Amino acid sequence: MARRRNRGRKVDGVVLLDKPLGLTSNQALQRVKRLFDANKAGHTGSLDPLASGLLPICLGEATKISGYLLDADKHYRAVCKLGVKTSSGDAEGEVIAERPVGALSREQVLEVLAGFVGTIQQIPPMHSAIKRDGQPLYKLAHQGIEVEREPREVTIYQLDLLRLEGDELEIDVRCSKGTYIRTLAEDIGEALGCGAHVILLRRTGVGRLDASRMLDMETLQSLAEQGQEALDASLLPMGDALPDWPAVQLSEDAAFYLCQGQAVFVPRLKERGLVRLFAGDARFLGIGSVLDDGRVAPKRLVATA
Repeated sequence: MARRRNRGRKVDGVVLLDKPLGLTSNQALQRVKRLFDANKAGHTGSLDPLASGLLPICLGEATKISGYLLDADKHYRAVCKLGVKTSSGDAEGEVIAERPVGALSREQVLEVLAGFVGTIQQIPPMHSAIKRDGQPLYKLAHQGIEVEREPREVTIYQLDLLRLEGDELEIDVRCSKGTYIRTLAEDIGEALGCGAHVILLRRTGVGRLDASRMLDMETLQSLAEQGQEALDASLLPMGDALPDWPAVQLSEDAAFYLCQGQAVFVPRLKERGLVRLFAGDARFLGIGSVLDDGRVAPKRLVATA
């Protein structure tokens, strides 16, 4: 049976999309893919329909680095409604408990927030994409089924109080991958003695990629109407999508052998771990790993021809 060929054109790069409210991440992905007429596309970690903000969408060869963006730390701003607990931990769920908020002081809230900074345990919510026996938990939740979930270790690097007004609490969170802000809000609510759920969530950062370079759907549509050249100019080059990783320049000879799958020696290399690889002409080659003996081995290469 012949393999089905991808339709669309070959276009490589990353769209820093400002995902609007109301769309699933996959719906946003498909819209962007159609605008670019791209033959291949993938996103780098889901945002709920009720969440907005930074959703990097990888086109073409950039899909090969999407997993590394998925693993990156995240930055969020969230507004929590105190005194009300819902079945999903956000405004989409049914109200399952209400408690008085009381007169919370800023000092009380700051003390509680400080207790969540660092490595903590989270129990993933039932309304999540985690699978149990091949079935996403949110599908079980929609059937009224709740199953036991194992706690997961996540890290909260920074948790700042932005606003405390009546029964609304606004926070700024920098955290590791896999952190559920809905769960964090619920746990903060329990620690405050009143419960809480998220009513507004916006992602403002993925790794060192931040909101300053985001493009919304309306802007992308306007660029598409100007033509493919204008649209393609909005793409973040693949080599710039992981700015916190060291960049290693290879000679043309070293680049040739590395692209054949061989580890190569790079003089005076001080880096360790994963690095971005560039040929002498600044052409992005992909991701490499620095070995103990100082050589660089290919880990995930992209087709640049």
